[in-house]
Amino acid sequence: MPALLLNSKNMDLSITFANVHFPNPVVLASGVLGVTGNSLKYVIENGAGGVTTKSIWLEEHLGHPNPTMMGNEHFFVNAVGLPDAGIDKAHEEIGKYMNWHDSQGLKAPLIASIVAGKVSDFGEIAEKIAELKPHLIEVNISCPNVEDELGKPFACDMNQAAEVTKIVKKRTNGEYPIIVKLSPNVNNLTEIAKSVEAAGADGICAFNTFGPGMVIDIDTAQPILANKVGGVSGPGLKPLVVKGIYDLYKAVKIPIIGTGSVLTGRDAIELMMAGATLIGVGTAVYYRGDEVFGKIVREMEEWCDENDVLDISEIVGRTHQI
Repeated sequence: MPALLLNSKNMDLSITFANVHFPNPVVLASGVLGVTGNSLKYVIENGAGGVTTKSIWLEEHLGHPNPTMMGNEHFFVNAVGLPDAGIDKAHEEIGKYMNWHDSQGLKAPLIASIVAGKVSDFGEIAEKIAELKPHLIEVNISCPNVEDELGKPFACDMNQAAEVTKIVKKRTNGEYPIIVKLSPNVNNLTEIAKSVEAAGADGICAFNTFGPGMVIDIDTAQPILANKVGGVSGPGLKPLVVKGIYDLYKAVKIPIIGTGSVLTGRDAIELMMAGATLIGVGTAVYYRGDEVFGKIVREMEEWCDENDVLDISEIVGRTHQI
């Protein structure tokens, strides 16, 4: 691949997503470390350019019993079940982060993730979360390990996905960029993406976990997870994530947060070349520790330096231009 720019002495990893500026493209994915205001702050201190909260419900949601997760060098499977203390606790914890963010004059945006079991509840939770003035709102319609409780995810149906998007957009008065978190477990991914774009989505998060999948302990013949099945993530899925992002970039004009399978800076670059503007990092914490965000950023800087890239936005969708 030819050099994109002439030199890298003034390399810039900052990037804009839905008119919101991020100091670098690496953001905490929902469900990992984003439980408290302090944990969100901790992630920024470890190098992330932005953070996503865990998915927030209107009321307390208990999730699934332990064991809820396991992993190996190829994949990670989890059935945490979206536990959350509800909107009142979210006001307290997100409020802590936003106060810290504003008082310190930091540039790391907060993405508030919301979830619900009914379309109307999505509208109510969106309105309440907007009171905290997050920088963006992520609408989680795609968790694959709560199907027994809630039925098939909204992300599996084009009309329902659009309906949720419309009500969230309406109840927030269009004041906040709305990101819809899609499922990879569908046959009509690009059609669903087009439907949420037409309904007013300002961005897409691709993807939630794959599956559900199952892991069996052969010594006991029992599933390892208490829920039996869980969402699958991890490095072994990267070719599927890259292809999905590539297809979405061709199908829609709104920006994409590429989430899933990223362990290194080179992985992040690959997803951006497929079409992602931001890179969601979650499972990588299991493989490389809490410092993974800064590690990935430094590895991206090294790659940019080696390839004479001054502006990271230059590589978004690069593969489509070759």
